[in-house]
Amino acid sequence: MIRFVVSLCVLCVLGGESLAADPTYWQDVRPIFRKHCVVCHSERKLSEPELSAGLALDKPENIKKGAKSGKVIVMVPGKPDESLIVTLLTSKDPKRAMPLDADPLSADEIATIRKWVALGAPEGTKPKADDGPTVGGPVRPVRKLDVTFSTKATLPKTANLPGALELTLKIGPLPPVAAVAFSPDGKLLASGVYGRVTIWDLSTAKPVKTLTNILGAVNDLKFSPNGKLLAVAGGQPSARGDLRLFDTTEWKLVHSLGGHLDTVSGVSFHPDGTKLASASFDKTVRVWNVKEGKVLHTFTGHSDFVYMVAFGPDGTWYTTASKDRTGRIIDTATGKGLFTLSGTDQEVLAVAVHPTTGQIMAAGNDPLVSWYDPKTAERARRAGGPGTSNNEIAVDAKGTLVVTAGGDGTIRTLNPKTAAQIRAMQAGSVVFAVAVDADGKRIASGAADGTIKLWDATDARLLLTLWSGADDNWLSLAPEGFVAGSDALLTKANWKAGNKPVTDARLLKPLKDAGQLGKAAQGQKLAEPVWK
Repeated sequence: MIRFVVSLCVLCVLGGESLAADPTYWQDVRPIFRKHCVVCHSERKLSEPELSAGLALDKPENIKKGAKSGKVIVMVPGKPDESLIVTLLTSKDPKRAMPLDADPLSADEIATIRKWVALGAPEGTKPKADDGPTVGGPVRPVRKLDVTFSTKATLPKTANLPGALELTLKIGPLPPVAAVAFSPDGKLLASGVYGRVTIWDLSTAKPVKTLTNILGAVNDLKFSPNGKLLAVAGGQPSARGDLRLFDTTEWKLVHSLGGHLDTVSGVSFHPDGTKLASASFDKTVRVWNVKEGKVLHTFTGHSDFVYMVAFGPDGTWYTTASKDRTGRIIDTATGKGLFTLSGTDQEVLAVAVHPTTGQIMAAGNDPLVSWYDPKTAERARRAGGPGTSNNEIAVDAKGTLVVTAGGDGTIRTLNPKTAAQIRAMQAGSVVFAVAVDADGKRIASGAADGTIKLWDATDARLLLTLWSGADDNWLSLAPEGFVAGSDALLTKANWKAGNKPVTDARLLKPLKDAGQLGKAAQGQKLAEPVWK
Protein backbone atom coordinates (compact mmCIF):
# COMPACT_ATOMS: atom_id res chain seq x y z
CA MET A 1 0.00 0.00 0.00
CA ILE A 2 2.78 2.45 0.90
CA ARG A 3 4.59 1.73 -2.38
CA PHE A 4 1.34 2.29 -4.30
CA VAL A 5 0.79 5.68 -2.63
CA VAL A 6 4.37 6.79 -3.35
CA SER A 7 4.05 5.73 -6.97
CA LEU A 8 0.76 7.61 -7.28
CA CYS A 9 2.37 10.75 -5.90
CA VAL A 10 5.22 10.49 -8.40
CA LEU A 11 2.74 10.11 -11.23
CA CYS A 12 1.02 13.29 -10.11
CA VAL A 13 4.30 15.19 -9.99
CA LEU A 14 5.28 13.96 -13.43
CA GLY A 15 1.94 14.81 -14.91
CA GLY A 16 0.99 11.23 -15.67
CA GLU A 17 4.39 9.95 -16.85
CA SER A 18 5.03 6.33 -15.90
CA LEU A 19 8.41 4.69 -15.46
CA ALA A 20 8.91 1.14 -14.32
CA ALA A 21 11.69 1.72 -11.75
CA ASP A 22 12.92 4.62 -9.66
CA PRO A 23 15.88 6.13 -11.52
CA THR A 24 19.18 7.01 -9.81
CA TYR A 25 22.04 9.20 -10.94
CA TRP A 26 24.67 6.50 -11.42
CA GLN A 27 22.48 3.86 -13.02
CA ASP A 28 20.03 5.89 -15.13
CA VAL A 29 20.74 9.63 -15.35
CA ARG A 30 24.49 9.70 -15.73
CA PRO A 31 24.45 7.66 -18.98
CA ILE A 32 22.09 10.24 -20.46
CA PHE A 33 24.27 13.14 -19.35
CA ARG A 34 27.38 11.44 -20.68
CA LYS A 35 25.78 10.92 -24.07
CA HIS A 36 24.33 14.40 -24.52
CA CYS A 37 25.68 16.88 -21.98
CA VAL A 38 29.08 16.41 -20.35
CA VAL A 39 31.03 17.34 -23.44
CA CYS A 40 30.23 20.91 -22.33
CA HIS A 41 28.96 20.57 -18.78
CA SER A 42 31.78 18.77 -17.01
CA GLU A 43 33.99 19.58 -14.06
CA ARG A 44 37.02 20.10 -16.27
CA LYS A 45 35.10 22.71 -18.29
CA LEU A 46 33.99 24.83 -15.31
CA SER A 47 36.86 27.28 -15.91
CA GLU A 48 35.37 28.01 -19.35
CA PRO A 49 31.92 29.49 -18.59
CA GLU A 50 31.19 30.28 -22.24
CA LEU A 51 31.17 26.52 -22.81
CA SER A 52 29.93 25.07 -19.51
CA ALA A 53 27.76 27.96 -18.21
CA GLY A 54 29.28 27.08 -14.83
CA LEU A 55 27.40 23.77 -14.70
CA ALA A 56 28.97 20.32 -14.27
CA LEU A 57 26.83 17.21 -14.67
CA ASP A 58 29.50 14.53 -14.50
CA LYS A 59 29.29 14.15 -10.70
CA PRO A 60 26.18 14.20 -8.48
CA GLU A 61 27.87 16.38 -5.86
CA ASN A 62 28.44 19.10 -8.46
CA ILE A 63 24.72 19.13 -9.27
CA LYS A 64 23.62 19.03 -5.64
CA LYS A 65 25.81 21.98 -4.73
CA GLY A 66 23.03 24.06 -6.22
CA ALA A 67 25.02 25.24 -9.20
CA LYS A 68 23.49 28.46 -10.43
CA SER A 69 23.03 30.18 -13.75
CA GLY A 70 22.46 33.83 -12.93
CA LYS A 71 19.82 33.82 -10.17
CA VAL A 72 18.07 30.67 -11.36
CA ILE A 73 18.66 27.48 -9.39
CA VAL A 74 19.65 24.72 -11.76
CA MET A 75 17.99 21.93 -9.77
CA VAL A 76 15.43 21.87 -6.96
CA PRO A 77 15.19 18.29 -5.63
CA GLY A 78 11.57 17.20 -5.69
CA LYS A 79 10.47 20.00 -8.03
CA PRO A 80 11.28 19.28 -11.66
CA ASP A 81 9.16 22.12 -13.02
CA GLU A 82 11.23 24.60 -11.00
CA SER A 83 14.53 23.05 -12.05
CA LEU A 84 16.41 24.59 -14.96
CA ILE A 85 18.04 21.23 -15.64
CA VAL A 86 14.59 19.95 -16.66
CA THR A 87 12.94 22.99 -18.21
CA LEU A 88 15.80 23.59 -20.66
CA LEU A 89 15.29 20.11 -22.07
CA THR A 90 11.74 20.95 -23.12
CA SER A 91 12.14 24.63 -24.02
CA LYS A 92 10.68 25.73 -27.36
CA ASP A 93 13.22 28.56 -27.60
CA PRO A 94 16.09 27.31 -29.84
CA LYS A 95 18.51 29.67 -28.07
CA ARG A 96 17.71 28.08 -24.69
CA ALA A 97 16.82 24.52 -25.54
CA MET A 98 19.38 21.90 -24.55
CA PRO A 99 21.36 20.19 -25.91
CA LEU A 100 22.28 23.34 -27.82
CA ASP A 101 22.19 23.00 -31.61
CA ALA A 102 21.45 19.30 -31.43
CA ASP A 103 18.52 16.94 -31.60
CA PRO A 104 16.46 17.02 -28.38
CA LEU A 105 16.55 14.16 -25.91
CA SER A 106 14.00 11.44 -26.41
CA ALA A 107 10.74 11.52 -24.46
CA ASP A 108 11.93 8.56 -22.37
CA GLU A 109 15.21 10.27 -21.50
CA ILE A 110 13.46 13.47 -20.44
CA ALA A 111 10.95 11.46 -18.40
CA THR A 112 13.81 9.69 -16.62
CA ILE A 113 15.45 12.99 -15.66
CA ARG A 114 12.14 14.50 -14.53
CA LYS A 115 11.36 11.53 -12.33
CA TRP A 116 14.89 11.51 -10.90
CA VAL A 117 14.55 15.17 -9.87
CA ALA A 118 11.04 14.57 -8.51
CA LEU A 119 12.36 11.76 -6.31
CA GLY A 120 14.96 14.07 -4.78
CA ALA A 121 17.83 13.21 -7.13
CA PRO A 122 18.92 9.89 -5.56
CA GLU A 123 22.52 8.91 -6.35
CA GLY A 124 22.17 5.13 -6.37
CA THR A 125 25.23 2.89 -6.28
CA LYS A 126 28.42 4.30 -7.73
CA PRO A 127 30.25 1.85 -10.01
CA LYS A 128 33.42 0.39 -8.51
CA ALA A 129 35.43 1.28 -11.61
CA ASP A 130 34.77 4.15 -13.96
CA ASP A 131 37.24 3.69 -16.75
CA GLY A 132 35.01 3.89 -19.80
CA PRO A 133 35.32 6.66 -22.37
CA THR A 134 33.10 9.70 -22.08
CA VAL A 135 31.69 12.00 -24.72
CA GLY A 136 33.30 14.85 -22.80
CA GLY A 137 36.77 13.75 -23.82
CA PRO A 138 39.18 10.88 -23.61
CA VAL A 139 39.90 9.57 -20.11
CA ARG A 140 43.47 10.37 -19.13
CA PRO A 141 45.37 7.10 -18.76
CA VAL A 142 46.63 6.31 -15.27
CA ARG A 143 49.88 4.93 -16.66
CA LYS A 144 51.70 6.98 -19.27
CA LEU A 145 53.42 5.16 -22.11
CA ASP A 146 56.87 5.85 -23.52
CA VAL A 147 57.07 7.83 -26.74
CA THR A 148 60.46 7.97 -28.46
CA PHE A 149 61.59 10.76 -30.76
CA SER A 150 64.53 10.10 -33.07
CA THR A 151 67.24 12.51 -34.14
CA LYS A 152 70.24 12.27 -36.46
CA ALA A 153 72.59 13.81 -33.87
CA THR A 154 75.57 11.75 -32.74
CA LEU A 155 77.77 12.37 -29.71
CA PRO A 156 81.55 12.91 -30.03
CA LYS A 157 83.64 9.75 -30.19
CA THR A 158 85.11 10.55 -26.77
CA ALA A 159 81.71 9.87 -25.21
CA ASN A 160 82.00 6.21 -26.31
CA LEU A 161 78.25 6.21 -27.04
CA PRO A 162 77.87 5.42 -30.75
CA GLY A 163 74.55 5.73 -32.52
CA ALA A 164 72.03 8.53 -33.05
CA LEU A 165 70.47 10.24 -30.05
CA GLU A 166 66.91 9.36 -29.08
CA LEU A 167 64.63 11.21 -26.67
CA THR A 168 62.03 9.22 -24.72
CA LEU A 169 59.16 10.82 -22.79
CA LYS A 170 56.30 9.27 -20.83
CA ILE A 171 53.52 11.12 -22.62
CA GLY A 172 51.68 8.42 -24.54
CA PRO A 173 49.31 7.45 -25.91
CA LEU A 174 49.02 10.57 -28.06
CA PRO A 175 45.76 11.64 -29.71
CA PRO A 176 46.10 12.04 -33.48
CA VAL A 177 46.62 15.49 -34.98
CA ALA A 178 43.69 15.94 -37.33
CA ALA A 179 44.15 19.57 -38.42
CA VAL A 180 46.94 22.06 -39.12
CA ALA A 181 46.89 25.57 -40.60
CA PHE A 182 49.41 28.36 -41.25
CA SER A 183 48.40 31.96 -40.66
CA PRO A 184 48.48 34.03 -43.89
CA ASP A 185 51.71 35.77 -42.83
CA GLY A 186 53.36 32.48 -41.94
CA LYS A 187 54.11 33.56 -38.39
CA LEU A 188 51.71 31.18 -36.65
CA LEU A 189 50.78 27.53 -36.97
CA ALA A 190 47.56 26.13 -35.50
CA SER A 191 47.27 22.42 -34.72
CA GLY A 192 44.23 20.50 -33.47
CA VAL A 193 43.60 17.31 -31.50
CA TYR A 194 40.51 16.19 -29.61
CA GLY A 195 39.31 19.06 -27.42
CA ARG A 196 42.37 21.26 -27.92
CA VAL A 197 43.92 23.69 -30.41
CA THR A 198 47.53 24.83 -29.98
CA ILE A 199 48.82 28.04 -31.53
CA TRP A 200 52.56 27.90 -32.27
CA ASP A 201 54.77 30.97 -32.72
CA LEU A 202 57.06 30.00 -35.60
CA SER A 203 59.66 32.62 -34.73
CA THR A 204 60.42 30.67 -31.53
CA ALA A 205 58.83 27.25 -32.19
CA LYS A 206 56.93 27.61 -28.92
CA PRO A 207 53.18 27.51 -28.19
CA VAL A 208 51.68 30.90 -27.41
CA LYS A 209 48.07 29.89 -26.80
CA THR A 210 46.01 26.78 -26.15
CA LEU A 211 42.27 26.79 -26.85
CA THR A 212 40.24 24.24 -24.91
CA ASN A 213 36.76 25.83 -25.02
CA ILE A 214 35.98 23.53 -27.92
CA LEU A 215 33.26 20.93 -28.24
CA GLY A 216 34.74 17.49 -28.87
CA ALA A 217 36.82 16.65 -31.92
CA VAL A 218 38.82 19.15 -33.96
CA ASN A 219 38.59 18.14 -37.63
CA ASP A 220 39.70 21.26 -39.49
CA LEU A 221 41.30 24.66 -38.90
CA LYS A 222 41.38 27.68 -41.18
CA PHE A 223 42.64 31.25 -40.75
CA SER A 224 40.66 34.01 -42.42
CA PRO A 225 42.34 35.69 -45.42
CA ASN A 226 43.35 38.69 -43.29
CA GLY A 227 44.51 36.45 -40.45
CA LYS A 228 42.22 38.05 -37.87
CA LEU A 229 40.03 34.98 -37.30
CA LEU A 230 40.60 31.27 -36.80
CA ALA A 231 37.79 28.85 -37.62
CA VAL A 232 37.74 25.63 -35.59
CA ALA A 233 35.54 22.82 -36.94
CA GLY A 234 34.57 19.66 -35.09
CA GLY A 235 31.97 18.44 -32.64
CA GLN A 236 30.43 15.16 -31.53
CA PRO A 237 29.97 12.45 -34.16
CA SER A 238 26.29 11.49 -34.58
CA ALA A 239 25.25 14.19 -32.09
CA ARG A 240 26.09 17.75 -33.04
CA GLY A 241 28.55 19.83 -34.99
CA ASP A 242 30.73 22.54 -33.51
CA LEU A 243 32.05 25.52 -35.46
CA ARG A 244 33.78 28.33 -33.57
CA LEU A 245 35.42 31.56 -34.65
CA PHE A 246 38.21 33.00 -32.50
CA ASP A 247 39.88 36.37 -32.90
CA THR A 248 43.63 35.97 -33.27
CA THR A 249 44.60 39.00 -31.17
CA GLU A 250 43.32 37.97 -27.75
CA TRP A 251 42.01 34.53 -28.82
CA LYS A 252 38.52 35.28 -27.57
CA LEU A 253 35.50 33.41 -28.91
CA VAL A 254 33.72 35.58 -31.48
CA HIS A 255 30.98 33.22 -32.68
CA SER A 256 29.76 29.72 -31.94
CA LEU A 257 27.99 28.71 -35.13
CA GLY A 258 25.50 25.98 -34.25
CA GLY A 259 23.05 24.09 -36.36
CA HIS A 260 24.89 21.16 -37.89
CA LEU A 261 23.47 17.94 -36.48
CA ASP A 262 26.69 15.97 -36.86
CA THR A 263 30.39 16.75 -36.66
CA VAL A 264 31.75 19.54 -38.89
CA SER A 265 34.55 18.01 -40.94
CA GLY A 266 35.79 20.87 -43.11
CA VAL A 267 35.67 24.66 -43.46
CA SER A 268 36.70 27.26 -46.01
CA PHE A 269 36.76 31.07 -45.91
CA HIS A 270 35.48 33.07 -48.87
CA PRO A 271 38.39 34.92 -50.54
CA ASP A 272 37.14 38.25 -49.18
CA GLY A 273 36.66 36.81 -45.67
CA THR A 274 33.00 37.78 -45.37
CA LYS A 275 31.64 34.25 -45.67
CA LEU A 276 32.52 30.83 -44.32
CA ALA A 277 31.46 27.45 -45.70
CA SER A 278 31.21 24.40 -43.43
CA ALA A 279 30.91 20.75 -44.48
CA SER A 280 29.35 18.23 -42.12
CA PHE A 281 28.63 14.57 -41.57
CA ASP A 282 24.96 15.62 -41.46
CA LYS A 283 25.19 15.57 -45.31
CA THR A 284 24.93 19.36 -45.62
CA VAL A 285 27.07 22.38 -46.38
CA ARG A 286 26.25 25.67 -44.71
CA VAL A 287 27.43 29.09 -45.85
CA TRP A 288 27.65 31.68 -43.08
CA ASN A 289 27.80 35.44 -42.82
CA VAL A 290 30.99 35.77 -40.75
CA LYS A 291 30.20 39.16 -39.21
CA GLU A 292 26.68 38.26 -38.06
CA GLY A 293 27.22 34.53 -37.52
CA LYS A 294 24.08 33.70 -39.50
CA VAL A 295 23.40 31.02 -42.11
CA LEU A 296 22.99 32.35 -45.65
CA HIS A 297 22.02 29.02 -47.18
CA THR A 298 22.23 25.28 -46.60
CA PHE A 299 23.10 22.89 -49.44
CA THR A 300 21.44 19.48 -49.10
CA GLY A 301 22.36 17.84 -52.40
CA HIS A 302 24.68 15.15 -51.04
CA SER A 303 23.36 11.75 -49.96
CA ASP A 304 26.11 11.03 -47.42
CA PHE A 305 28.80 12.69 -45.28
CA VAL A 306 30.34 15.86 -46.70
CA TYR A 307 34.02 15.79 -45.79
CA MET A 308 35.49 18.97 -47.22
CA VAL A 309 34.63 22.27 -48.89
CA ALA A 310 36.66 24.91 -50.75
CA PHE A 311 35.78 28.25 -52.38
CA GLY A 312 36.75 29.13 -55.94
CA PRO A 313 39.21 31.99 -56.59
CA ASP A 314 36.54 34.70 -56.98
CA GLY A 315 34.17 33.25 -54.38
CA THR A 316 31.22 32.91 -56.74
CA TRP A 317 31.19 29.13 -56.28
CA TYR A 318 32.45 26.49 -53.91
CA THR A 319 33.16 22.80 -54.29
CA THR A 320 32.76 19.78 -52.02
CA ALA A 321 34.04 16.26 -51.30
CA SER A 322 31.63 13.59 -50.10
CA LYS A 323 31.33 10.02 -48.92
CA ASP A 324 28.72 9.55 -51.65
CA ARG A 325 31.68 9.31 -54.10
CA THR A 326 31.08 12.67 -55.73
CA GLY A 327 31.96 16.30 -55.41
CA ARG A 328 29.72 19.22 -56.26
CA ILE A 329 30.19 22.75 -57.58
CA ILE A 330 27.66 25.07 -55.93
CA ASP A 331 26.65 28.67 -56.57
CA THR A 332 27.60 30.77 -53.54
CA ALA A 333 24.82 33.30 -53.95
CA THR A 334 21.92 30.88 -54.32
CA GLY A 335 23.13 27.56 -52.92
CA LYS A 336 22.10 25.88 -56.16
CA GLY A 337 24.16 22.95 -57.41
CA LEU A 338 25.86 23.68 -60.73
CA PHE A 339 27.89 20.55 -61.55
CA THR A 340 28.71 17.13 -60.19
CA LEU A 341 32.31 15.94 -60.03
CA SER A 342 32.28 12.23 -60.83
CA GLY A 343 34.50 9.51 -62.22
CA THR A 344 35.48 7.63 -59.09
CA ASP A 345 33.94 4.65 -57.29
CA GLN A 346 35.63 5.59 -54.01
CA GLU A 347 34.78 8.04 -51.22
CA VAL A 348 36.02 11.56 -51.96
CA LEU A 349 37.74 12.77 -48.78
CA ALA A 350 39.53 15.91 -49.90
CA VAL A 351 39.14 18.80 -52.29
CA ALA A 352 41.15 21.94 -53.03
CA VAL A 353 41.04 24.75 -55.58
CA HIS A 354 43.94 26.35 -57.41
CA PRO A 355 43.95 30.02 -56.32
CA THR A 356 44.40 31.49 -59.81
CA THR A 357 43.17 28.99 -62.41
CA GLY A 358 40.27 27.64 -60.33
CA GLN A 359 41.19 24.09 -61.26
CA ILE A 360 39.66 21.65 -58.77
CA MET A 361 41.69 18.81 -57.22
CA ALA A 362 39.82 16.00 -55.52
CA ALA A 363 40.96 12.73 -53.97
CA GLY A 364 40.15 10.21 -51.27
CA ASN A 365 40.25 6.46 -51.03
CA ASP A 366 41.27 6.53 -54.67
CA PRO A 367 45.05 7.03 -54.30
CA LEU A 368 45.27 9.30 -57.36
CA VAL A 369 44.18 12.94 -57.52
CA SER A 370 41.52 13.94 -60.06
CA TRP A 371 41.90 17.37 -61.67
CA TYR A 372 38.66 19.01 -62.88
CA ASP A 373 37.79 21.99 -65.06
CA PRO A 374 35.52 24.19 -62.88
CA LYS A 375 33.62 25.50 -65.92
CA THR A 376 32.54 22.10 -67.20
CA ALA A 377 33.28 19.67 -64.31
CA GLU A 378 35.15 17.50 -66.83
CA ARG A 379 38.12 15.59 -65.46
CA ALA A 380 41.27 16.82 -67.17
CA ARG A 381 43.65 14.28 -65.65
CA ARG A 382 44.01 11.72 -62.91
CA ALA A 383 47.51 11.62 -61.51
CA GLY A 384 49.67 11.79 -58.42
CA GLY A 385 51.82 9.39 -56.49
CA PRO A 386 51.27 5.79 -55.46
CA GLY A 387 49.69 5.16 -52.08
CA THR A 388 46.54 4.04 -50.32
CA SER A 389 44.49 7.23 -49.95
CA ASN A 390 44.66 11.00 -49.72
CA ASN A 391 43.15 12.56 -46.60
CA GLU A 392 43.73 16.23 -47.44
CA ILE A 393 44.97 18.42 -50.29
CA ALA A 394 46.60 21.83 -49.75
CA VAL A 395 47.73 24.53 -52.19
CA ASP A 396 49.86 27.58 -51.45
CA ALA A 397 48.43 31.07 -51.95
CA LYS A 398 50.34 31.59 -55.21
CA GLY A 399 49.39 28.22 -56.65
CA THR A 400 52.96 27.01 -57.11
CA LEU A 401 52.67 23.79 -55.09
CA VAL A 402 50.07 21.10 -54.37
CA VAL A 403 50.52 18.91 -51.27
CA THR A 404 48.68 15.71 -50.32
CA ALA A 405 48.32 13.90 -46.99
CA GLY A 406 48.71 10.16 -47.53
CA GLY A 407 47.03 7.33 -45.70
CA ASP A 408 50.27 5.42 -46.28
CA GLY A 409 52.18 7.94 -44.14
CA THR A 410 53.58 9.82 -47.14
CA ILE A 411 53.33 13.55 -47.84
CA ARG A 412 53.66 14.30 -51.53
CA THR A 413 54.24 17.52 -53.42
CA LEU A 414 52.79 17.76 -56.92
CA ASN A 415 53.33 20.11 -59.83
CA PRO A 416 50.06 22.08 -60.24
CA LYS A 417 50.50 22.29 -64.02
CA THR A 418 51.37 18.69 -64.84
CA ALA A 419 50.16 16.85 -61.70
CA ALA A 420 53.52 15.04 -61.61
CA GLN A 421 54.99 14.15 -58.25
CA ILE A 422 57.90 16.34 -57.18
CA ARG A 423 58.88 15.09 -53.72
CA ALA A 424 57.78 12.54 -51.13
CA MET A 425 58.24 12.83 -47.36
CA GLN A 426 57.81 9.94 -44.94
CA ALA A 427 55.91 11.03 -41.82
CA GLY A 428 56.04 7.65 -40.07
CA SER A 429 52.29 7.15 -39.62
CA VAL A 430 48.99 7.95 -41.33
CA VAL A 431 48.89 11.63 -42.28
CA PHE A 432 45.50 13.21 -41.61
CA ALA A 433 46.28 16.87 -42.32
CA VAL A 434 48.61 19.04 -44.38
CA ALA A 435 49.05 22.77 -44.89
CA VAL A 436 51.47 24.82 -46.94
CA ASP A 437 52.51 28.38 -46.08
CA ALA A 438 51.63 31.32 -48.34
CA ASP A 439 55.06 31.31 -50.00
CA GLY A 440 55.02 27.59 -50.69
CA LYS A 441 58.24 27.11 -48.76
CA ARG A 442 57.13 25.18 -45.66
CA ILE A 443 54.72 22.30 -45.20
CA ALA A 444 53.05 21.30 -41.94
CA SER A 445 51.63 17.84 -41.36
CA GLY A 446 49.51 16.27 -38.64
CA ALA A 447 49.56 12.53 -38.15
CA ALA A 448 48.13 9.56 -36.29
CA ASP A 449 51.22 9.39 -34.08
CA GLY A 450 50.15 12.63 -32.38
CA THR A 451 52.92 14.85 -33.72
CA ILE A 452 53.14 17.87 -36.00
CA LYS A 453 56.01 18.01 -38.41
CA LEU A 454 57.40 20.99 -40.32
CA TRP A 455 59.07 20.32 -43.66
CA ASP A 456 61.07 22.29 -46.20
CA ALA A 457 58.94 22.16 -49.35
CA THR A 458 61.88 22.45 -51.74
CA ASP A 459 64.10 19.60 -50.62
CA ALA A 460 61.61 17.60 -48.46
CA ARG A 461 63.84 18.14 -45.42
CA LEU A 462 62.34 17.70 -41.95
CA LEU A 463 62.67 20.96 -40.05
CA LEU A 464 60.98 20.27 -36.71
CA THR A 465 58.79 17.87 -34.78
CA LEU A 466 56.25 19.54 -32.48
CA TRP A 467 53.99 18.17 -29.77
CA SER A 468 51.69 19.73 -27.18
CA GLY A 469 49.62 18.11 -24.46
CA ALA A 470 47.69 18.63 -21.26
CA ASP A 471 49.02 20.72 -18.35
CA ASP A 472 50.83 23.09 -20.74
CA ASN A 473 53.38 20.44 -21.71
CA TRP A 474 55.04 20.84 -25.09
CA LEU A 475 58.06 19.79 -27.11
CA SER A 476 59.97 21.19 -30.06
CA LEU A 477 62.71 18.98 -31.51
CA ALA A 478 64.99 19.45 -34.51
CA PRO A 479 66.50 16.48 -36.36
CA GLU A 480 69.93 17.89 -35.43
CA GLY A 481 69.07 17.20 -31.78
CA PHE A 482 68.27 20.72 -30.58
CA VAL A 483 65.35 20.61 -28.16
CA ALA A 484 63.06 22.89 -26.17
CA GLY A 485 59.97 22.19 -24.14
CA SER A 486 58.14 22.66 -20.89
CA ASP A 487 60.33 22.29 -17.80
CA ALA A 488 58.07 19.62 -16.33
CA LEU A 489 58.56 17.56 -19.46
CA LEU A 490 62.28 17.90 -20.09
CA THR A 491 63.29 17.29 -16.48
CA LYS A 492 61.92 13.75 -16.87
CA ALA A 493 63.34 13.18 -20.35
CA ASN A 494 65.43 10.08 -21.05
CA TRP A 495 68.17 10.33 -23.66
CA LYS A 496 69.80 7.34 -25.27
CA ALA A 497 72.51 6.74 -27.86
CA GLY A 498 72.98 3.29 -29.31
CA ASN A 499 70.37 2.07 -26.80
CA LYS A 500 72.56 3.21 -23.91
CA PRO A 501 71.44 5.98 -21.51
CA VAL A 502 73.02 9.41 -21.79
CA THR A 503 73.16 11.02 -18.35
CA ASP A 504 76.12 13.39 -18.55
CA ALA A 505 74.64 16.91 -18.44
CA ARG A 506 77.69 18.25 -20.28
CA LEU A 507 76.85 16.11 -23.29
CA LEU A 508 73.23 17.25 -23.33
CA LYS A 509 73.84 20.96 -22.74
CA PRO A 510 74.63 21.85 -26.39
CA LEU A 511 71.22 20.50 -27.39
CA LYS A 512 69.35 22.98 -25.23
CA ASP A 513 69.78 25.89 -27.62
CA ALA A 514 66.22 27.14 -28.10
CA GLY A 515 67.30 29.77 -30.60
CA GLN A 516 68.16 27.06 -33.10
CA LEU A 517 64.56 25.84 -33.07
CA GLY A 518 63.23 29.23 -34.10
CA LYS A 519 65.65 29.21 -37.01
CA ALA A 520 64.53 25.76 -38.05
CA ALA A 521 60.86 26.81 -37.92
CA GLN A 522 61.72 29.58 -40.38
CA GLY A 523 63.19 27.03 -42.78
CA GLN A 524 66.86 27.63 -42.07
CA LYS A 525 69.40 24.83 -42.21
CA LEU A 526 71.01 24.13 -38.86
CA ALA A 527 74.60 23.21 -38.15
CA GLU A 528 75.33 20.14 -36.06
CA PRO A 529 75.65 20.71 -32.27
CA VAL A 530 79.14 21.61 -31.08
CA TRP A 531 80.49 19.65 -28.14
CA LYS A 532 83.39 21.25 -26.32
